[in-house]
Amino acid sequence: MIIVNTDYVSGKEIETIQLVKGSVVFSKNVVRDIFAGLKTLVGGEIAGYTEMMNEARQKATDRMMGEAMMLGADAIVNVRFATSTLMAGAAEIIVYGTAVRIKK
Repeated sequence: MIIVNTDYVSGKEIETIQLVKGSVVFSKNVVRDIFAGLKTLVGGEIAGYTEMMNEARQKATDRMMGEAMMLGADAIVNVRFATSTLMAGAAEIIVYGTAVRIKK
């Protein structure tokens, strides 16, 4: 599956299918919060949260790709990510784009 953030697939003619999306809601982990709190005292990257965000983005992307595959898509164009806070300690990552077929 080709996934791009442009509105085209370079060198290919495409046919639009429809909007597809994937999302995941995640919450903080108490153990990560303790280490994150300590890390803020000395500064630097909070690796536990970086890993958590990467996993959440990948899961949302996998869900979007699954939806596109069910529609018979070859690619997803104009892909965007968004994050929103749902409540204290919980957030949603959503990824969305346009499922397309590459014309042969």
